[in-house]
Amino acid sequence: MDLKEEEILGDKIGDHWYYQSKAKAMERALDGLEVSTALDIGSGSGFFANHLLQNSDIQQIDCVDTSYEADGEETLADGKVLRQRRDLNDALTGVDLAVLMDVCEHVEDDTGLLRATVERVAPGGHVFVTVPAFQWLWSGHDDFLGHVRRYTLPEVEALFERAGLVVDSGHYFFGLVFPAAAAQRLMGRRSTDQKPASKLKVYSPVLNGVLKSISSAETRIQGRNRLGGLSVVVLGHRP
Repeated sequence: MDLKEEEILGDKIGDHWYYQSKAKAMERALDGLEVSTALDIGSGSGFFANHLLQNSDIQQIDCVDTSYEADGEETLADGKVLRQRRDLNDALTGVDLAVLMDVCEHVEDDTGLLRATVERVAPGGHVFVTVPAFQWLWSGHDDFLGHVRRYTLPEVEALFERAGLVVDSGHYFFGLVFPAAAAQRLMGRRSTDQKPASKLKVYSPVLNGVLKSISSAETRIQGRNRLGGLSVVVLGHRP
């Protein structure tokens, strides 16, 4: 996750509806894959890496992020290994899975990044990507986070193909909250103050619970929505 958003949420990250729902969507999308080693590219705080270690059979995961001050390694209580690597070239190779959770939108050469990731994945291994959806939803939130672009589902599937991946599945997520969120973004453009600022915030327990319930309901049927949402989710494999 983005370190800027970690600063906003503090110790409430794990219970925040957006990140909890995205982690559950990732977990469901990867369910059934045989994965022992993994990379989390652009891992930031390591939120999603820790979720994977706690909710899968993954034994070792390398978190790769240029924001780390130094490389590091930690052996968890159950013997699983969590490593930090500042450079992708120093990370595990031949892994079963690589995840890029809202990373590709931060770089100019998204094809180059995905190709470099694929080189670290074993033949038959998988790559899982999420990115923000629809360029017309661009707002000060994207400026705040340093985004270069937003995507449609076909654009991400084409990105996978350019990187040498076979697309296994693709869909939009956060579709049930999409109409309200889109309306809010579009109405916000009428404001004369469009300074870069995060849209993420801590909600009341009641509203946070409602949003979690809505997204949880969507998770149970995810994979069918190719119409619209706030995020694009694509899973593919290296042939």
